[in-house]
Amino acid sequence: MKTHLGRRPFSAMELHTLYTGYIYSDSRVAREQAKHWHFWLPLIAYYSGAYSDEIGCLTLNDLTVEQGILCFNFHTHGKIKPRLVPVHQALITAGFNDYLAFIKSQNQSRLMFDLPAKTGRYSEKVRIWFSGEGERAGYLQKCAIPNVDRLGMKTAISSLRLNFEQQIRIYALQAGSKDAFNYLMGFNEYPHANFSDITLLNNVVQQIRIINPQLQWHRFIARESH
Repeated sequence: MKTHLGRRPFSAMELHTLYTGYIYSDSRVAREQAKHWHFWLPLIAYYSGAYSDEIGCLTLNDLTVEQGILCFNFHTHGKIKPRLVPVHQALITAGFNDYLAFIKSQNQSRLMFDLPAKTGRYSEKVRIWFSGEGERAGYLQKCAIPNVDRLGMKTAISSLRLNFEQQIRIYALQAGSKDAFNYLMGFNEYPHANFSDITLLNNVVQQIRIINPQLQWHRFIARESH
């Protein structure tokens, strides 16, 4: 079936399925080659609206504290603007600070240090792992979520950006700031390079719905094979 209608966000049920799938469970599946980025990249994508390439490029230097708020500094995507996105509390609860300490202990600088670039881009490797390729099933298929639904609409890792967009459009408008929405999405409709009120951005981002409050990176690395 041709995907002429483009991408759609994940439904609430699909998000629940993704974030309670085997990556986020207590046991590894057979022959799974677990990587730290398998745990973190889908979470950061959901809570930041960033593309997988942007997340793959993040370094420790791209975490910045502005007005007392920890933010991701995304600045590596040609089509959307650089922007600061406050780090959602759900990431901290999942062990993000401990993970950062682990990266430093490994003398690494990239947050997704175990995600290699393929053909010069991180997104290609992410796409194959998440959506599958040819006979190879991806995380979506293993969670029993179809790549293409009955209407021809496609889901992929970038669908998480659509989920982010859906939510922050509502919360930014409730806060009376279309600018906050356009800035957080990296849209050209926000004409300036910087956004002065980081607290407002943080208030918008922190309202993003928490999918699975039980997620823990320490649990992920302690999983047993079964």
